[in-house]
Formats: sequence, structure tokens, C-alpha cells
Amino acid sequence: MFVTTRGLVIRSVQYKDADRVLTVLSDKLGRVTVKARGVSRKNSRLASSAQLFCCSDMVLYENQGRYSLNEAQVVEQFEGLRSDISRMALASYFAEVLGCEEEEEEAGGEELLRLTLNCLYALSGGKYPESLIKAAFELRYMAQSGYEPDLYSCSGCGEVLESGRAIPERGEVYCKNCAAPFGIDLSANALSAARHILTCELKKLLSVSVSPDEARALSDFSGRYLRSCLERGFKTLDFYNSLGDIR
Repeated sequence: MFVTTRGLVIRSVQYKDADRVLTVLSDKLGRVTVKARGVSRKNSRLASSAQLFCCSDMVLYENQGRYSLNEAQVVEQFEGLRSDISRMALASYFAEVLGCEEEEEEAGGEELLRLTLNCLYALSGGKYPESLIKAAFELRYMAQSGYEPDLYSCSGCGEVLESGRAIPERGEVYCKNCAAPFGIDLSANALSAARHILTCELKKLLSVSVSPDEARALSDFSGRYLRSCLERGFKTLDFYNSLGDIR
């Protein structure tokens, strides 16, 4: 059976001499493993579509639950990622997050693909702060995965939050009257930006105005919250953070 789908390669591993095994985030199948035969040969017409972070319209052949790449038309290769080590490191972190579940998921593939493509377009273009793109991806990914944080009411008294101090490992935010003894201070503007990210149309994901400090605070909160919910760390994020002095 043939399946036509739009897919983004989030992992590409050499297999034997000329084949590659791809992890593809697709709109119809969610995350799926795809065997790409012969793509490492110089004359392969599918070589480009098997590269990491290549988005293509794919025709997959399915046989007993296993998929192989039959045809592909490249849509976007995100060349801006390949020329910048920091952008590539952050994109690799996104890919590691997307592939962290033990079993492949079909549900929500279209929304997750749109989120990822929007963030990769923004990252590749270099027009938005990396910390804002990172925070937007993490917050929206957690919301789509069923872990949306409550950024509207104080975890102490229940009052509507204007600004607050967040404890990301608990997913809690406290108002100034219930000040937490530690955490990340989120300004009113930062909280407003986070709420927008969580609820907006995906095409408006980055339509917010925050200062560099506010973007970094959001990125710190979203990253620690994601790792706490998923109960794991990410080597790609550690590497990205290690580039801080040269970014």
C-alpha cells in the first residue's frame, strides 16, 4: 500500500553501504521509521530527501507496518541551519525532543509537524532570537502533549496573575503576595507572551515583543519545565548551552 504524506526527517542513520534509516515526522502518520534504500549513492534521486531536516512530500510504501521511501519531492532544506553551528544545535535539540518517546505516535502529527516547521523556518531565517524560538517550541510542544502549564492563576492563592515567580520543576507560578522563595521571575510581558504562544494560531507563534532578558527567562522556564515533565535530559541541549559564550 502506498501512502502520500508530507514529512520532516528528524533522524538519519546510515544502514549497510547505501541505505539509510530515517525517523520522519509526518502529517498523516505522526512519527514513523522509514527505510530509504540506495540514497547514499551519488546518483540517487532521493539523496536530498534523506538528509536531516529536509522536508519533502513523500510517497511511502507500507508492508506489514514497515515503511520504505518510494518517491519524494523536496519542499524545504533549511540551508540556514547548516551554516550556523548554534542554529543546527538548537534544531538538533528539537529533533531529540520529537524523537524521545519510546513508541512511535500517530496522533497529532499534523499539528506537531506545523509547529516544528514554523520553528525551523524562523531559526533558519535568523530573524528571531534563538531563546524566543526555543521557548515557543517547548511551550507549544508541551501544550500539544497534554502538559500545558497554568500561567493564568497563582498556585498559592488562585488569583489572576499579572507577573509572577515560576518554579518550573513543579509547573507552578506564584504572585508577588505569595512570593516563592526561589524560581524564575516572569514579567507581565513575559507571561503575556507565553500565553500567546500557548493559544495562538501556529502561523502567529512568534508574533510577540519581548526583551532579550524576558526571552531568556521564558526559555529557562520552558526548558526546565519540559525536562521535568519528561523526566529526562537532552545531550543536544547540553551541547547547545555549551555554545553560550560564542553565540
